[in-house]
Amino acid sequence: MRRDIFQAIADPTRRAIIALIALQAMTPNAIANNFNTTRQAVSKHLRVLIECELVKQEQQGREIYYSLEIEKMKEVDHWLNQFRKIWEARFDQLDKVLSTIKKQEKC
Repeated sequence: MRRDIFQAIADPTRRAIIALIALQAMTPNAIANNFNTTRQAVSKHLRVLIECELVKQEQQGREIYYSLEIEKMKEVDHWLNQFRKIWEARFDQLDKVLSTIKKQEKC
């Protein structure tokens, strides 16, 4: 079964892993050192992120490094953008209402 991006980012641990590897590629052990969990649990989270193509792995010598797949994160941003426009419009409306109330209070 193929998971989608939103299933992957729904988990707080996976979001934390994404935040870690967004800064630099890391080995599973280095990632696991940031959590109070086993390396096996971190590996399961990494598998989900790989299935969703949010994370890529690269072999460097004897180590495997995991890094964020930025292009895939753009899909999340694109989806959120539609809501961002709605929120911005509502904030603009709220600004107008607050401005009107302020003007009325001065009178």
